[in-house]
Amino acid sequence: MGYIMDLRAFVGHRPLIQVGSSVILEDGQGRVLLQLRSDDHCWDCAAAGSMEPGESAEDTARRELLEETGLTAHSLELLEVLSGKDQHYIYPNGDEVYNVDFVFFCRDWSGTPKCQEGEVEELRFFPWDQLPANLSASIQTRLAGWVARGGPSFRKILN
Repeated sequence: MGYIMDLRAFVGHRPLIQVGSSVILEDGQGRVLLQLRSDDHCWDCAAAGSMEPGESAEDTARRELLEETGLTAHSLELLEVLSGKDQHYIYPNGDEVYNVDFVFFCRDWSGTPKCQEGEVEELRFFPWDQLPANLSASIQTRLAGWVARGGPSFRKILN
């Protein structure tokens, strides 16, 4: 079932500090892979999820990418670690978290994108200058961090 879900059995919807990883994935044409989430119907990064006991942040990123997209990361670049009050989130079911998110960037990957049933409605590559309007708040923060660290040259996208 997973570590966070096991904790939820004891604490209900009360706030948890949730440590996890997310992946911003780019293809050979310089497009970013986004997933349309089933729970809030917003576009988010290719993969994100909570760490399981004994996992490293990089292991979590690789596992989540494979589970949610069917893709295998060969190398990952740590972009930043997000935490604090700006990482507060309440899921549609009422579960409340303060995320500590290790954000990775990946260009070196293999496989064919495949949606995780029940969690991901659609996977699609977008040019950086044609991102969809209904981006989740969390992906906006992650992409802004990537742009600020020298990502896509058209910084106006997220301003």
